[in-house]
Amino acid sequence: MSAATTATATPLVTDPMAEASRLLQEALTERFLASGRASGRPAPIVVPVGAADAFRPDADPYGALRPRAAVHLTAQAALIGPWGAHEDAPAACGGCLARRWQRLRSRSERDALEVGTDMTAAGPWPVLPGHAVDAVWSVYEAVLLSGRPAGAGRPGAAGRSAAAGRPGGEWHTPADLPLPQVTRVDLATLRVTTLPLLGDPLCPACGPLPGPYAPPELVARPKPGPGASRLRPASSYPLPQGALANPVCGALGEGTWLNVASPTTSPVAGSVFVRTYAGLSDVTWSGQANSFAASRTLAYLEGLERYAGIHRRHRGEPLVAAYDDVQDRAVDPRTCGTYAPEVYRTDPMLAPFDPARPVPWVRGYSLRDDRTVLVPQRAVHYGAGRDSDNFVFESSNGCATGSCLEEAVLFGLLELIERDAFLLGWYGRARLTGIDLASCRGGAVRAMADRAALQGYDVHAFDNRVDLAVPVVTAVAVRRDGGPGTLSFAAGARLDPEEAVEAALSEVLTYLPHLDRQVAEHRTALEAMADDFSLVRELTHHARLYGLPRMARHAREYLEPVCVRPVAELYEGWQRRRPATGDLLDDLLLCRDELTGAGFDVIVVDQTSPEQERMGLCTVSTVVPGLVPIDFGWDRQRVLGMDRLRTAFRRAGWRSADLREEEIRRVPHPFP
Repeated sequence: MSAATTATATPLVTDPMAEASRLLQEALTERFLASGRASGRPAPIVVPVGAADAFRPDADPYGALRPRAAVHLTAQAALIGPWGAHEDAPAACGGCLARRWQRLRSRSERDALEVGTDMTAAGPWPVLPGHAVDAVWSVYEAVLLSGRPAGAGRPGAAGRSAAAGRPGGEWHTPADLPLPQVTRVDLATLRVTTLPLLGDPLCPACGPLPGPYAPPELVARPKPGPGASRLRPASSYPLPQGALANPVCGALGEGTWLNVASPTTSPVAGSVFVRTYAGLSDVTWSGQANSFAASRTLAYLEGLERYAGIHRRHRGEPLVAAYDDVQDRAVDPRTCGTYAPEVYRTDPMLAPFDPARPVPWVRGYSLRDDRTVLVPQRAVHYGAGRDSDNFVFESSNGCATGSCLEEAVLFGLLELIERDAFLLGWYGRARLTGIDLASCRGGAVRAMADRAALQGYDVHAFDNRVDLAVPVVTAVAVRRDGGPGTLSFAAGARLDPEEAVEAALSEVLTYLPHLDRQVAEHRTALEAMADDFSLVRELTHHARLYGLPRMARHAREYLEPVCVRPVAELYEGWQRRRPATGDLLDDLLLCRDELTGAGFDVIVVDQTSPEQERMGLCTVSTVVPGLVPIDFGWDRQRVLGMDRLRTAFRRAGWRSADLREEEIRRVPHPFP
């Protein structure tokens, strides 16, 4: 039997996509044999895409052929590739393409493929007239049979500017060029578009196998300047933007959109459906800077961070064991907070933690004890979940990305400290000291205050430290006329106090341009939430609720500060404590010691995906059991049951006794 004959053997599946694939297979094989290039070469392998779940190769009738296939037939197009990768490019196969393509489908398509029952075709589709087959063959012959060296003739080979003038060129940046390419032939218009493809690290055919666990080593990291908090600018990372966002195989989504009407920042965002324990979730990633180019870079970095954090992006299964059997080397999930007993009784998606029930664990490292520890997977990869570990719904709290381990860990800890302080201040009814914004030396704070004023808002900043010395600033924007969009909150934590002020103000400004519109659009639902807090169930509900004028009475402490002081005066003691070595590692150790000195462990779990490693990025989840975690949804507030809410103010010297139950502000937090 010849190679060409072998390649044409396809599974027996009687559906329109299978029949169309068979016909295209026969037509391409006929042209292949007639071309005189059959000697020593396999004939084109054609497989349908979208007729079976590519995430379950065992249930896919084309699962065995898919990794080797070079023509992938969808209902609208033929995808030819992957082809043309440089030798040092990461591996990618037809299975990677199918997985990336499927992630970009609509909610109904994905549910039908992934969790639905058998599908019934509405009719013969796609239609393959002769001219469409000729177009597919011409592209196949050009990109896979030409014998050209890898990269020759690809869109963008001469750079982005040269690529912009031809179809598909807009999807290529210099970082995309070494990657495998996929050429899409639209079966209706015959438009040809070439796009870059990142291999899927979870692909069972070509995804890399994980190596043995290696405990992280913290090393010295000289900073580019004494006041720098990042080791390199965001623009310096070789992000393959075309492979990250394109409508065929984008790793993060179909594309990005921008808001040219925003008067405060230049927002860029993207989104993709991600399957989690709660079904398909619409995960949005965005960037907010003063230019669209900078915002787009920040958006991609946030998208990559969420990509790495929602699910583990390395092959291999986590350890599954009962806490009772590993408690000598594992984090007790209960120390990270649990919900009230009535929540577990009434919420069908939740069950109390059972130390005798096996749950999945991932490896982390304690920076306090210098040892490997097991952390519940649910606490680290916040989209993962099984029926056995549904004791809590986690978020991206404590996840951060940097140019190295030390930078990522530092910013992960700063986020944990920021949110802990914000929630303590809110639920503990803290009377925070206001910060005189005019005392900030840089011009960024003044510029942001002016932008807010143009929107009709006054912005205020507060020193939100409680019992930890790391600067945390809460910002509040107050609409001057008291109309819809009344209040907007945000927070920031940095080692430099003025940077913390800038971070908090920058965050709060991103919500102002559209807050009044959101309140108007959801007014009826928000009014019902104000009457019944149990209706506050999602992340967006918390911030929007305080756009109602009637909710301002719950934030009285933020509207009537006890005093306002200059930033230098407020943080004088802290500035004396900060290391002046110019080493980022010393900044990290300062944060670690602040937490361990207060009695907390500091645990680091490496989440970095293979894609990020090649871009020079590192992503971690930092876990500090006992700090107050952020939750969204009024019924799922772990903070209300944690000892820290009651003891932190006494530890800080603010009061002589623990917080009493009646002193707790039992109103949903406004954190966005």
